[in-house]
Amino acid sequence: MSLHDANEWYEFNKETIEALIEDGSDMDLPHTIEHHLACSDFDALEKAAVDAFKAGFEVTDAEELILDDGDTVFCFDAIVEKKLDVEVFNADSDKLIAIADKHKVYYDGWGTYFIGEGAIERDEIDDANSYEYDDDDDDDD
Repeated sequence: MSLHDANEWYEFNKETIEALIEDGSDMDLPHTIEHHLACSDFDALEKAAVDAFKAGFEVTDAEELILDDGDTVFCFDAIVEKKLDVEVFNADSDKLIAIADKHKVYYDGWGTYFIGEGAIERDEIDDANSYEYDDDDDDDD
């Protein structure tokens, strides 16, 4: 029995793709899709990452996160470039849900970037997230 409800993910896929298209994201261009998987057991997550890679996804290095309650969770992204096609997204969800169930990790859906007129370029996002600190502004003088 699956820990994940595929039908809920199919609905999420449909609604999210419809919203992206409605907002003007270019459905003729491939989008970078980042599927998220997480688990408190690093070894289980690592095995899931190997299977995701074998299934054709680019896999990021695992990250360790401390949750609000103090627990630790590990996560990675399974990345692929796809056009906005709900059937293809459902097939990818099925693959990753099967991998998640096999290794008892949590599949947490996917995200992407808006592509189209007025979209912020990825390097602009990276630049906006890098901060430079000026030590001359210290009040400790």
